[in-house]
Amino acid sequence: MQARARRVREHVEHVVLLARGVEARLAGVRRAEGVLGLPARLPARLDLGGAVAVRAARFDRVHGEEPHKIRARTAPTKRYAAHVLATLLLVADVTVRTSGELRAALAAAKPGTTLLVAPGEYAGGIVASGVRGTAAQPIALRAADPAQPPLIRGGTCGIQLSDAEHVELADLVFEQQTGNGVNIDDGGTLDTPARGIALRRLVVRDTGPQGNCDGLKLSGVDGFAIEGCTIERWGSNGSGIDLVGCANGAVERCTLRNPADRATSSGVQAKGGSRAIRIERNRFEHAGQRAVNIGGSTGLDYFRPPLSELSSACSEAARITVAGNTFVGSDAPIACVGVDGAQVRFNTLYRPQRWALRILQETRDPRFVPCRNVEFTDNLVVFERARWSAGGVNVGAGTEPDSFRFERNAWTCSDDAARSRELVKLPTPERDGRYGVDPQFLDAASLDLSVRAGSPAAGVGAHAFGAQAAREPEPLRER
Repeated sequence: MQARARRVREHVEHVVLLARGVEARLAGVRRAEGVLGLPARLPARLDLGGAVAVRAARFDRVHGEEPHKIRARTAPTKRYAAHVLATLLLVADVTVRTSGELRAALAAAKPGTTLLVAPGEYAGGIVASGVRGTAAQPIALRAADPAQPPLIRGGTCGIQLSDAEHVELADLVFEQQTGNGVNIDDGGTLDTPARGIALRRLVVRDTGPQGNCDGLKLSGVDGFAIEGCTIERWGSNGSGIDLVGCANGAVERCTLRNPADRATSSGVQAKGGSRAIRIERNRFEHAGQRAVNIGGSTGLDYFRPPLSELSSACSEAARITVAGNTFVGSDAPIACVGVDGAQVRFNTLYRPQRWALRILQETRDPRFVPCRNVEFTDNLVVFERARWSAGGVNVGAGTEPDSFRFERNAWTCSDDAARSRELVKLPTPERDGRYGVDPQFLDAASLDLSVRAGSPAAGVGAHAFGAQAAREPEPLRER
């Protein structure tokens, strides 16, 4: 009996692992349905690694068995192994409790499947390709109990999904990856992007620590939402959130922070042909030399769409909105690098270490337009004289600073307010700018940068976004 049970256990594990490929999944369903006479939509709830409660009247009738609870590891027949595979592919909710179950269930997921990850620790290095839901029936991988989020530790990446469509990750913690915490990409097929990706309430910490290691890395994703995530302590040359060739998405209500003495490259970066992206209502604390890098420097072979499909007016990024964010520290909270059109509005920039804004051109291919057409409006900038270089705006070669527009910003030197106006040197004249304004922060010492009632800075900065944000339009979605 023990030998038979061992063979059955091995068979169950083998059958579940067969679900890794799309064709294998479909073939498995057809075989199981043919053998067992399963209906096309079996009503069932499967809990891998725990008790498996199967409400399968058809199954019981065919095999003369009573409704029962049975553990997958001790299933008495090979028929049940096939049934496990078919059920896994047909049910909507699957709970997993081990690293192996998580990998197998993700590989077998179909549109409408929700994978619920039980509390505990799981091995990183999860890699899956072709995980595809639909807009109406996305595939979700989330914590079974958001109050006890599972920890995915180690691996080069915590999880890497290639050629994914309509997938949500939610309420998960990633820690100590040597590469990226979460990696979503198009599988290198530059003209067929991943689509419909949602990353919600993830925590990613301690990636790298050396090298180009990101918290979240998205490459070639069209249509995405990154919401309520916390990214801490990413790689020395990496980004908290790195977007390469991504379009039609938003990064909202996230927190990106590092210790003040930890040098990293950037907080959020959108480059490689990224376009129509909103970066809104986030908090950045010492989030890299460039807290938000609008554009950047990308190898020409990695642009999405490929440069061969574009006109001569190429850019690293276009139609990017940075609004309603709070920045603490960083050499430059905002850097515009090879951008063709962006809005930076209603942000609070507190004690930048060198500049409020950088205007740079790092991609020098003749097909690329110079960095241009950026609106810097309704921002609150509070700086210290000793940490303020070049009038607060660094202008590099090969750019078009005359195309930048400055309006309605409030600028204050916190240790010499009377000289605020002369210390700010912009590349173009500002319209309706104000200088030396005391913002009356609620508690700057504890970095509570909301303002008191009646503050003269009430109409600018992150706290004003929402009430005043309708003043200018958001970027149009790409058609």
